[in-house]
Amino acid sequence: MSGGSVAIPDDQAFAQLKAECLCEEGWNVTYNKSGTTVWIQSLDEEKSLHKIKCRMVCNDVSAETMYDVLHDTEYRRKWDSSVIETFDIGRLTVNTDVGYYSWKCPKPLRNRDVVTLRSWLPIGKDYIIMNYSVKHSKYPPKKDMVRAISVQTGYMIQHQGPNHCVLTYLAQVDPRGSLPKWVVNKSSLFLAPKAMKKINKACLKYSEWKQRHNKAYKPWLFPEQTTLPIIPLCELSVQRADSLENIDESCLAETGERERDSD
Repeated sequence: MSGGSVAIPDDQAFAQLKAECLCEEGWNVTYNKSGTTVWIQSLDEEKSLHKIKCRMVCNDVSAETMYDVLHDTEYRRKWDSSVIETFDIGRLTVNTDVGYYSWKCPKPLRNRDVVTLRSWLPIGKDYIIMNYSVKHSKYPPKKDMVRAISVQTGYMIQHQGPNHCVLTYLAQVDPRGSLPKWVVNKSSLFLAPKAMKKINKACLKYSEWKQRHNKAYKPWLFPEQTTLPIIPLCELSVQRADSLENIDESCLAETGERERDSD
């Protein structure tokens, strides 16, 4: 989604994401343990630009539950300990919306945020969710955050049985700024596998949680339930890297702080 104007992903865009999720050629495996595999594809060594792909086999989670968990913004605030703030801004179509997400980065890096256009599509018994960064005049970069860019990020959920699925996460993100090499290494060796495990754990607790929190409300499945305002496409533009402040954090050393789950 690197063109000039904002476009809603079409069937070809979803097919391309699916193909890239399945392809392993040109990717380097950095982690492979307990049903979770992580690959890295380096794009620009100097700018720390890279693609990361994670695949997790879930033997105890249905594709439908995984799809719900990845959509449910209210539930994400509960299980995602890296989230600072997340909310939906508005909708473009029945399967496309715009949202805001900010997250904690490994110390001593500054925290990041994004505004993204997100689309989703069931394909048979499988599901794809994808997003890319956009600009919205009411949600400009914040002084205490670094505005990152999602060039393209996506999830593919493959149905493998009534209580079994495979989740693939693919991300090409420009974090804005020159990052130290340890950040990329930590992402692929520690943060990505940990994030996948947390998603799996969240899925196991979702049914019970949802029974107590607006259990029938699933606008990603039933678009007539949504209360989001409609956003005209003309209010959005593609977020470009050269319009954002460039932060040089390449010399920052890792603090050695241990990360803890907030369960």
